[in-house]
Amino acid sequence: MSDAMTPADPEPGEAEGADGPGPQPLGVARTAAGDPAVDAQLVRLADADHLAVSGHLEVYEDVHRGLRDALSALDRGPGPSGAPAAPGAPASYDNRS
Repeated sequence: MSDAMTPADPEPGEAEGADGPGPQPLGVARTAAGDPAVDAQLVRLADADHLAVSGHLEVYEDVHRGLRDALSALDRGPGPSGAPAAPGAPASYDNRS
């Protein structure tokens, strides 16, 4: 017999049966980024550690969407709080005297 996986074989990381091991965390350390929106997505990414490979896509897409939203928020100007714009942001031309 060949050692190659057949379509009937479970994917790596999936439960191999009632007695077999289930999904195992990769043990990849996640370091906080210092931005609450990004850090929340890093926490969400940890959810994939407990899922079979077939469930990873949903988590990855959710995290990607959250990170994209966090980046988009950086592109929006400062809110009505009057906080200064990020360095390198275009100057406001609404300065009337």
